[in-house]
Formats: sequence, structure tokens, C-alpha cells
Amino acid sequence: MMNDDDKQPEGNPWMKSLLIWVGILVGLALFVALFDGPTRATAGEGIAYSEFIQKVDEGAVRKVDIAGKVATGTVDGDKTFRVYLPDDPSLSQRLLEKGVVLTVKPEEQPSIWQYILVQSLPFLLIIGVAFFVMRQMQKNAGSGAMGFGKSRAKMLTQKEGRITFADVAGIDEAREELEEIVEFLKDPSKFARLGGKIPKGALLVGSPGTGKTLLARAIAGEAGVPFFTISGSDFVEMFVGVGASRVRDMFEQAKKSAPCIVFIDEIDAVGRHRGAGLGNGNDEREQTLNQLLVEMDGFEANEGIIIIAATNRPDVLDPALLRPGRFDRQVVVPRPDIEGRVKILEVHMKKVPLAPDVDPRTIARGTPGFSGADLANLVNEAALTAARKGKRLVANAEFEEAKDKVMMGAERRSMVMTDDEKKMTAYHEAGHAIVSVHEAASDPIHKATIIPRGRALGMVMRLPERDNYSYHRDKMYANLSVSMGGRVAEELIFGYDKVSSGASSDISYASGLARDMVTRWGMSEALGPLEYSEPDGETFLGYSSARPIRMSNQTAQLIDDEVKRIVLGAHERAKDVLTENIDQLHILAKALLEYETLTGDEIKRLIAGDDIGRDQPKGARPVPLGTGGSSIPKTKRGGFSGDPAPQGA
Repeated sequence: MMNDDDKQPEGNPWMKSLLIWVGILVGLALFVALFDGPTRATAGEGIAYSEFIQKVDEGAVRKVDIAGKVATGTVDGDKTFRVYLPDDPSLSQRLLEKGVVLTVKPEEQPSIWQYILVQSLPFLLIIGVAFFVMRQMQKNAGSGAMGFGKSRAKMLTQKEGRITFADVAGIDEAREELEEIVEFLKDPSKFARLGGKIPKGALLVGSPGTGKTLLARAIAGEAGVPFFTISGSDFVEMFVGVGASRVRDMFEQAKKSAPCIVFIDEIDAVGRHRGAGLGNGNDEREQTLNQLLVEMDGFEANEGIIIIAATNRPDVLDPALLRPGRFDRQVVVPRPDIEGRVKILEVHMKKVPLAPDVDPRTIARGTPGFSGADLANLVNEAALTAARKGKRLVANAEFEEAKDKVMMGAERRSMVMTDDEKKMTAYHEAGHAIVSVHEAASDPIHKATIIPRGRALGMVMRLPERDNYSYHRDKMYANLSVSMGGRVAEELIFGYDKVSSGASSDISYASGLARDMVTRWGMSEALGPLEYSEPDGETFLGYSSARPIRMSNQTAQLIDDEVKRIVLGAHERAKDVLTENIDQLHILAKALLEYETLTGDEIKRLIAGDDIGRDQPKGARPVPLGTGGSSIPKTKRGGFSGDPAPQGA
């Protein structure tokens, strides 16, 4: 990227347009002055011919100048006049008889240049307007009628808000890979002395929000070479051949500025596997991809041009695009671990006035699985919450409120629920919590609430004590039991006929987890350690990211039986836990009805028989607890939340 001293001052587009229109107006003024000169030279007050003859007869006219059909002169001493003359042969004799000083001039004829200018002026105006319009249309490369094949790559100039590697946190390994490329550009001799060559390309792969584009901006801020940026969708148009032409033009621009870096964001828009379409391979996207492959590593080597691309769909990219020589490095940008989250939070908290009770590590521990974008949004939500409350500092309470809003959704306190609905929700969530407390492999409870959030009427949130990269069998069985706890609590307290549809998300989660255990992770003794799942990736005319599985009807039936056995076993396990601890279920449900939200520590104290140490909230109305039925309708909006599905082991 160019230094500030090397940048050329950019003109103001508004000032350029103003100067163009001023030039046009000045030209028109000169043109009018050119042809209006003779007319103004003979300027005077126009009078009628009859009045002119009358003035001559009265002797008031002393001097007359005749030029063609126009006569000018003075009347009544100093008053000038102008009159158009008819064909009157006796006029000259009459003027002489009255003693008028008569001067006759030939009619002034326009010059050949004036004649040519008059005839060509309309055409010149049309050509000038057309040129101006075309120039405006082609100002941005590729946007004009004659610029379809021009590249839309823009050189990043970092006038303000410059991003460097110091602003990138939590993804140290990915940053180090790209720092080496920047170092190679700054000092190539350090690597060349050992025979090393600069990488031709680097592909940034990661989930949305992990910081791929931020890394690219950091490279632009650190590198001392020109940095071009373009999106993958900018290559493809409705006209065949335009994308390939833009690829050629982009590399031509890059060659002129080599060494340089070209960043292609969302390259999967143009780099999808060939043969995926319904055509015969001649569609626009495939032609663009073919041209990109040739330009990156073909017969003509593009020395000094480094391609950096970003995508969150590496499974759909063409294998020819991923091979070394085109993308020598595939840099994985993962979701940050707890240490990475601490660093990311510290970066975003620099601009926020914090209260003394804010600890980034505590917040990082409570946000497992958050990406860099999620953490930035969390800090922003906390700042907005503090601003709404009129505070000058952002405290830990605002971060907790923002975290609940991001993870569970906004509170819907305006939602009207009957006492029976609240009671059902309280027992449902208490069932989840009690089973979670008594399952040794379950994650600890962070918070339980019966305040509607998002699409759920209530929620029990569990947070892991550390980042989990794989899940074990005992934890999966614990998660299944916890997910069934809400449904079992409804059955035990309200009876079989009063079970609601609130456990729909819990049942969906438990069924999906059990099926993954059987078909993907080999955790069924009846089926063994084999994969029976259908491919998840896209299929391109026989190519797929996973081999298709052919199952017999007997195998499919056996899979269904195993899934049912695992889910029903979790249901029985949850029923045993809640039956043995029915008193704890009543205590926790009553506390949820009184306080609406309980933390994990408060739940532990309640179960142990201790007081949680806070007063009942103002305006809360105690609801009597009973074991009878309720008037909850069979179907209702929303549902009770389960736990987030674990990642594949």
C-alpha cells in the first residue's frame, strides 16, 4: 500500500462537475457575445417607420446611419433611435432635402468561420453531452456501457481507520501465517537466500464472523505494496465472457503495480466446482473460473502478485483452485478459544468506558463459541444498554444483560401469560434444571428464567467450564436426559392429558442428537462403528464431499429403533431423577414463579435448602403451587428451549 507521501491528491468530483458547467456557461456567453456584438453596436430605442418619417418631416432628425435594412441615428438632439426600413427609393431624397446628415454602409455579412460555427454548433453540443455522459458512466471501471469487461478491483488507500495486525486478536496462528507474507514483501532477500519463493496465494477459511476480512484489512494496513480488493460476485454478469474479461483486466492492473496483493472476498461466488450447472460447461461462471485458474498459474507466470481469498464454503470450491501453485496456503480462521476471546474483548473494550467490576476473562468464560463479530456485538450492546440507563460507565450488569440478549433473545415482558401458563413454564424449566444438577456429565447451569425471550417462553442456559472440541458418550446421554427433563416434569405435575407442546424444540434436539450418535458417530452397539448418514455436502455430477450411503430397509428400520431406544432411555432417566427429587422440583418452580430469573449459584443454594438472600421483586404476585391440572391450551406459540446441539465429535 502506498504511503501518505506517495498518494496523489484526489480531485473533488463535485468541484470537477462545477468547473465543467462553468466552462459550458462561459462558452455560451462568448458565443452570444460574438453574434450579439453588431446588434448591440446599433443599439437604440426602436421606433415605428411612420414615427421616423414624421420626425424627419418635423426636422427633429439630424443624423442617420443606414446599414442594410436598419437605420440608426439621433433625434431631438441626443436621443438615439433604431428603425427597420422598407423598400422606399424616395427615402434618401427626403432625408437630404431636410438637411439630415446621411451615412450609408453596406450590410455586414458573417465571416466563413461564423457560418461554420453556426452550422456545426448543434452537432458539437450533441457530441459534448454524449462524451460527458459516457465519461460519467465509465468513471467506475466496468459500470459504463463500454466498460463491461473492465475490472472492478479497487485500490485500498486507508485514508483513515487504518487496521494493523495489532488490531487482530484471538487468531494468532492465522495472523502469523499472513504476517510472514507481509514480511516477505518487505524483505524478500531474507527468504530468497535459502531458495524460498513468495507464496502465490493464501485462502482464508473460517465460519462467518471469525475475522477473515479483518485479517485482509490488516494486511492492507501493514504491507508496503498496493492492495487491490474485489468481491467474487463482481466478476459475474449476465453477459457471457464479461467475467473472464474482468479477470484479465484485474491481473493487467496488478501487473502494472507489482509487487502487489489482490484480495478476493467470498471467492466461492466464482470458484464453485465446475460441472455443477445444468449446461455443458460453457456458462459464464465456469469461463470466469477457467480464466482465473490460468491467470493464477498458467503459461505466463504473474510474478509479484499475491492472491488472498476468503470463503466460509471451502467444500464447494473447485479442486484445481485449491492446489499448491494457486493457493499455496489454506489458513484456517477458527472461532477463538477462551484466551482468544479475552484478547478480542480487550481490543473492543478500549473504546468503552468500563466500570471497575468488569472482568474480560469472566465475560469470555461465559461466551463459548462466540466469534469475533459476536463479541464485538456484545460489547456494543452493553454500551447501548448503559446509555439507555443514563450511565457514564459500562458495568458488569450491562454485559450480563447484553449477553442474555445476544444468546437468548430480547425479553418479551409485554407478553401476557396466565397463571397456569406461568406455572407450566416454571415446572418445565425447573425440570431441566433439576436433571442438569443431578447429571454429573452435564455442564453447570448459568441461568434459568421464565421470562419469554425470543421464541421461547422460558429457558435454562448451561455454560461449559472450558471450551469443548469434542463430546463424549456420557455427556451426550446427560444432554439427552436434560432435554427430556421439561417434558417429564409436565407429565409428573400436570398429568398425561395436560402435557403441552412446549417441549417441541427439546424433542427435536434429542432426536437429532440420538440419530447422529447412531448414524455418524458409531455409538450404537446394534449397528457398530459405521457411518450411515447421507452426505451433507453438495453433489456435483458424481462428486460429493461425502460418499453416498446405500441402506437397506432393514438397516433403516434398525436405525429408527435405536434412535427411539436412546431417546426413550433418556426420558426414563429424567423421570427417575425427578421422581426421586420431587421436593426440589417444587421448591425451584416456586422460586422461579417468585423471582422469574435465577442464577446457577442461587439454584444450588435452593436445592441445598439455603436462602438465596434476596427479596421478592416488586409487583410479583405469588402463584399457588398445586399438583392438579391447568388450563393451558393444547397448542400455543413458542416453546421451551433446549440446549444448543453439540458439535460433531
